[in-house]
Amino acid sequence: MDEEYDVIVLGTGLKECILSGLLSVDGVKVLHMDRNDYYGGESASLNLIQLWKRFHGNDQPPAHLGPSRDYNVDMIPKFMMANGTLVRTLIHTDVTKYLYFKAVDGSFVFNKGKVHKVPATDMEALRSPLMGLFEKRRARKFFIYVQDYVEDDPKTHEGMDLTRVTTRELIAKYGLDDNTVDFIGHALALHRDDRYLNEPAIDTVKRMKLYAESLARFQGGSPYIYPLYGLGELPQAFARLSAVYGGTYMLNKPECKVEFDEEGKACGVTSDGETAKCKKVVCDPSYLPNKVRKVGKVARAICIMSHLIPNTNDSPSVQVILPQKQLGRKSDMYLFCCSYSHNVAPKGKFIAFVTTEAETDRPEIELKPGIDLLGPVDEIFFDMYDRYEPVNEPSLDNCFISTSYDATTHFESTITDVLNLYTLITGKVVDLSVDLNAASAAEE
Repeated sequence: MDEEYDVIVLGTGLKECILSGLLSVDGVKVLHMDRNDYYGGESASLNLIQLWKRFHGNDQPPAHLGPSRDYNVDMIPKFMMANGTLVRTLIHTDVTKYLYFKAVDGSFVFNKGKVHKVPATDMEALRSPLMGLFEKRRARKFFIYVQDYVEDDPKTHEGMDLTRVTTRELIAKYGLDDNTVDFIGHALALHRDDRYLNEPAIDTVKRMKLYAESLARFQGGSPYIYPLYGLGELPQAFARLSAVYGGTYMLNKPECKVEFDEEGKACGVTSDGETAKCKKVVCDPSYLPNKVRKVGKVARAICIMSHLIPNTNDSPSVQVILPQKQLGRKSDMYLFCCSYSHNVAPKGKFIAFVTTEAETDRPEIELKPGIDLLGPVDEIFFDMYDRYEPVNEPSLDNCFISTSYDATTHFESTITDVLNLYTLITGKVVDLSVDLNAASAAEE
């Protein structure tokens, strides 16, 4: 313990593990500590006995649910865009060799009281029951514009500067109605609320293109992929990467108190009476509660079922987005379902989550629109957790704190936070076009 490190990382949540992996690859001397005796922190995957213990104390789960070890229930369930930044980070770091992925079967949106497949291309727009005949034609033209748009080729811009034109103005040009705008903004571009309508359209167009590229990558029923055995595999894979590049790991370390020098800069971490010195500390909000503020709350229901979610084309794995406007809410609701097809439950069992940014203290009532789409459930657990963001100035105190996980069931906002923190810590931007494995092979 009594050594000096460049960076000490506290907590083995996914964000912290990705950062320790990226920093170790850079040749940074990293010590990674966690007060828990398992990897994953808040983003761990639990077996059935662990799940029961967390929500019911020491109760034993009922036998009819099957073996505990067959369950891997994510505490922060999220799918990955097949061509998104997290996947490119996995390829860049060669962490893919520790993981197995499988495409997610379906991507759906709740609209006018029904669940519909999300149309992602001009041809799908023409077939979609989400729109009437004339609206389909207008939507098809908009999809073709987005598909053909190339940022550095003005010929594809149709005279519009999308860094200045708002999304609302771009959509108005195509005359799309509110329902169409709703599924485009929330289920394709994956915006979490309607603020995007008054922001530059370039962001929405890029997000729609990412959705279509991800859909094309595996040619499955959705643009998403998900690791076999659950997301708990991801932090461990990045921990292995860090260890390969010289990172040191210590689990089950109580307290983990950050030490500061006279100037208020982090200079070490004390645990069990021993202090490891460092130049910088990276951690989740729970390790430095006086340097974060509460920004919201997530409500979620964890459901174990014995059937597929109705009206989702018999998809064993699926995401359904319920846009805020459809529910009369301020933020979207998300439905995530996985099963034995991704090795997270025994055959015939399905794990479904309904999550949203909480607007009340009553998750049972607030989550009802999503739960009603599931049909009968065998078991249901309700939960709420606070979301925090840092309020410190890292250049003054050398503390780099991640934000809490949001209610979305996809990873795009999570990986943005990680790469921003990496840049704050190192002053560099991760070049995801470089394949580190190929680069190190070339050096040898």
